[in-house]
Amino acid sequence: MKQKYLSRYQDIEPFITKDGSVIRELMHPGRHAAKQQSLAEARVAVGAKTVLHRHHHTEELYYVTAGRGLMTLGDQRFEVKVGDSICIAPGTPHCIENTGSEELALLCCCSPGYSHEDTELLASQLA
Repeated sequence: MKQKYLSRYQDIEPFITKDGSVIRELMHPGRHAAKQQSLAEARVAVGAKTVLHRHHHTEELYYVTAGRGLMTLGDQRFEVKVGDSICIAPGTPHCIENTGSEELALLCCCSPGYSHEDTELLASQLA
């Protein structure tokens, strides 16, 4: 039962999500005691950018833990760095680009929990 309430970073296999970032799901309703949200770490390589996308039902919070980047949130673009938090409302197109000299890392909290089915890629709309 303990593993439903506790996850250990070193035991979590990373994967590439639909937007192109490398993700480790730290807590997820599909595997843990969390029922209303998920928590993941995302990593974006130097010079890389996630695919513009939106979630129809999910609200996301990003918290930057390493590096710096350029956040696209709807029609806004702004720099982000360590210690910044970003709120992404459902339906808002967004992506993040690593503009720094080290890997960009951020924590992503999703409510309800992240699902590929709720993710719509908008790559054809990139400027």
